[in-house]
Amino acid sequence: MERYIKRIAGLSLAALLMSACGKDFLEVEPKGQNLESTYYSNQQEAFNGLIAVYDVVGWQGGNLVTKEGLAMAASDDHYGGGEGAGDGNFVRMDEFTLTPTTGPHEDIWKKGFSGVFRANVLLSKLPEVPMDENTKLRYIAECKALRAFFYFDLLRLFKNIPLYTTNITTSEMYNVEQADPAAVYSLIEQDLKEAIAEPNLPNTVPAATEGGRFTKGTVHALLGKVYLFEKKWPEAAAELREVNGSSPGLINPTYGYKLLDNYGDLFRATNAFKFNSESILEVPHTTLSAGTWGAGGAASTEGNILNIMSGPRGYTPKVAGAPDFYSGWSYWPVTQSLFDAIHFDPRYPYTIANLDSLKENGIADYTAGAQNTGYFIAKWIARNSNLPTGGGDRDLNWGQNIYDIRLADTYLMEAEALVMSGADLGRAAALLNAVRARVGLGPVAATMDNIKRERRLELAGEGQRWFDLVRWGDAATVLASQGFVAGRHEILPIPILELSNTKLQQSKEWGGTK
Repeated sequence: MERYIKRIAGLSLAALLMSACGKDFLEVEPKGQNLESTYYSNQQEAFNGLIAVYDVVGWQGGNLVTKEGLAMAASDDHYGGGEGAGDGNFVRMDEFTLTPTTGPHEDIWKKGFSGVFRANVLLSKLPEVPMDENTKLRYIAECKALRAFFYFDLLRLFKNIPLYTTNITTSEMYNVEQADPAAVYSLIEQDLKEAIAEPNLPNTVPAATEGGRFTKGTVHALLGKVYLFEKKWPEAAAELREVNGSSPGLINPTYGYKLLDNYGDLFRATNAFKFNSESILEVPHTTLSAGTWGAGGAASTEGNILNIMSGPRGYTPKVAGAPDFYSGWSYWPVTQSLFDAIHFDPRYPYTIANLDSLKENGIADYTAGAQNTGYFIAKWIARNSNLPTGGGDRDLNWGQNIYDIRLADTYLMEAEALVMSGADLGRAAALLNAVRARVGLGPVAATMDNIKRERRLELAGEGQRWFDLVRWGDAATVLASQGFVAGRHEILPIPILELSNTKLQQSKEWGGTK
């Protein structure tokens, strides 16, 4: 996986051995002469297998589907967008017209269970691999944390999912049943706690050679987020305090986390700003993977598909000094609601690209796409100053990384947990106001309304808003005009192909029996 850890090594044959698509996400499809049953014979092959597990974190579906894109479209901050009448997958999320047979959920299901499958394969093989024991224990901890990461996303998105921790045969896969969500949460907690307890999982890693690998700080942050979604407020606050440190705004001496001084630096695509002090769980991308449409499109590349999808269509600068945007596909146009909320906030110029203003003032031109508002998410628009250099189709090989968890996020999550538990409101205020002070805003009281507002503006366009609205119980009210129905649209339907000839049942929210 050249995307993860360069930086570390090339994507190994182990990744090729563990393909997953459609209903065969549990199957091993041997390719070439390297069978999965005999592959893990030394430390290098075990390492290659670990890279294959990490690779799924940044996996992008052949239908241009990512977790971030799905969540952006479902929120009140964006429309689905695209060309003409719009992309069906994202417009269906935006308007909540998805069904078990139509929508982006098939790709998301595949991704999650591909990751679980690869983690289970490696966990089953590692005990017998002849290698350095301390390194082996680190790999096991990383693998458990990754499995928890995949299951957490699957649980939040689908609720009623199978739970398995060992490999199963092709014939057995058709007899898998869904588990109680509480049992899945229990495994997630167990995996993360065991990873944290492992002395060989490091507190920090060298960004130049191991950027993207899980550390103890990453796992504490993920466990804190899991507890927050379970509404276990004291436990969430305790885990997130480990990440945030005793003095909000100052460096955490254990993990090295610190808010960047300049908010805009978070979204610079150059290598100098990747894996910075605010990054906790960062999904790396590269300009060097040479992905092509002929080789599978978005599923074939290590590049960031959000970069080309977010940009305005037909972008043409008209004067010197116009933004150096690369013409894109006009997905996720920003709603008037988000524009109005953030327009006078210091984060506005790094978050919103007002193409209508540029056009009206003769600075640049563009072609309106589906659901056009004139506002685009500036955090992800590809720029000519960062053109891919490694071959392949340019549209598929942009290199900006994505934050799954960053420090401002964990500050605000801990503040939320403290407010909801009624504990240490002084620390909650310090956390909230450290995020505001970074962009030059004055202090406010630690209330849920203020925390909700701050999360929206701080994390706009980063795929957090829809999950937040669902977690807070606000989705039915905020998203009512988009067609959101309470008791249904908090989760996605089980993809129809997964129900064929299996024991899986559709969720009750979607007309099933589970």
